[in-house]
Amino acid sequence: MKDIVISGKALKRELWVLVGCLAGAFCLNVFAVVHYARPAVELVTQIGFTVVAALILYVLCCLVRIVALCVKLLIKKLVKD
Repeated sequence: MKDIVISGKALKRELWVLVGCLAGAFCLNVFAVVHYARPAVELVTQIGFTVVAALILYVLCCLVRIVALCVKLLIKKLVKD
């Protein structure tokens, strides 16, 4: 069986995408706390939901990237033929 090697550059890129999703989810949480006039302690107590929201954002981001790659490859194939 062949080993799969993931480059450091790809790992770093995915880590930054995940950190961006976590930052986005945290910003949404801050917005919700401010908008609904809740106590600031909810930023800490709701961190589990924030992490889950970040993972959902990451999965959605990955799906968009996969669709974009498929469209790019399809266009490349159609132009080539």
